[in-house]
Amino acid sequence: MTTREQPGGHAGKRPGGPATGAAGPRVRLVDVAREAGLSKTTVSAALNGTGRLSPAVRERARETARRMGYRPNATARQLRAGRARLIGYVVGEFAGEPWTYLDSPYFARLTSATAAAALRHGYALVMLPAGSLQREWAELPLDAVIVADPVEDDPLVEDFLAARIPVFSDASVADRPGAHWVDVDADAAVRGSLDHLRERGSRRTALVLPDSTTRFHREVLAAYRDWCAGHGAEELVTLVPEIGNGPVAGAVERALGAEPRPDGLFVVAEASPPLVLDAARRLGLAVPGDVRVVCVSEDSSAAYTDPPVTTLSLRPADIAEEGIALLVSALEGEGGTPPGVLLSADLQVRASS
Repeated sequence: MTTREQPGGHAGKRPGGPATGAAGPRVRLVDVAREAGLSKTTVSAALNGTGRLSPAVRERARETARRMGYRPNATARQLRAGRARLIGYVVGEFAGEPWTYLDSPYFARLTSATAAAALRHGYALVMLPAGSLQREWAELPLDAVIVADPVEDDPLVEDFLAARIPVFSDASVADRPGAHWVDVDADAAVRGSLDHLRERGSRRTALVLPDSTTRFHREVLAAYRDWCAGHGAEELVTLVPEIGNGPVAGAVERALGAEPRPDGLFVVAEASPPLVLDAARRLGLAVPGDVRVVCVSEDSSAAYTDPPVTTLSLRPADIAEEGIALLVSALEGEGGTPPGVLLSADLQVRASS
């Protein structure tokens, strides 16, 4: 294989920087200072965003560091700060099926938004498989761990707290020493969705819910039952025993096949909105003519189905932003950090309801 000469230089070498074809000596702060014609103190202040420097000097130092491939000594920074700037991330609800949560539009958005928000604050996310054993993470220098959607009495939460690792999760960890939380107001979300369906004419609304012990799903069921009792409506609950589009579509068919037939459908178990509509059509039901439909979903296809599907968004990107801000505030000892933050869900009304 041949190498191609770079304009104005030798093959595989950047002007003012180390060779790119092989690992060379690490670029030091003093090397950057010499190249930029600045003092080591000035370059350090420019890269750390401190000091009273002109924008031109700060930019010159940063551009020189970038061009030369300078990276701060992470080990030295950890020793000075007392932190590794690593945050563990695990989804408790999927303990039996590691990594499958990335197939979920909700968890895919939550995970990517959490990683991006953490990086903006100078922290990196360490992905831990659901169901991780203590020996697999015990020696990692984790500053904190995010446990998304833990199940009831989740052993992961207990193990991390026992190891004196701060835990950030949903409101199930409220009042636990060393724990903070961000959550969605499930009660208000359920009541708002059911009130919407009732206002549109539904009098028998069926609930399709995962057979799960997460706090959110337990609160959804409690809120649905309380709403039904308050409106004199019959409880029509179908539990989905497994995760995935197929089991949810089957549960939707069972729910809509009941007699007397439901005229409203609230699908909390995550599934592709087009498949929910297909399940109704297989039973000869028109949406919204025979049954009005609301799905808890972050799937963008909901806006493009026929008819477009009304969705209840749990706002994963906002949960990520609020959660990381809370986490960083607590880790870095900022005063007035609240123990938790409660967000409202977002009902996006479309033609299906």
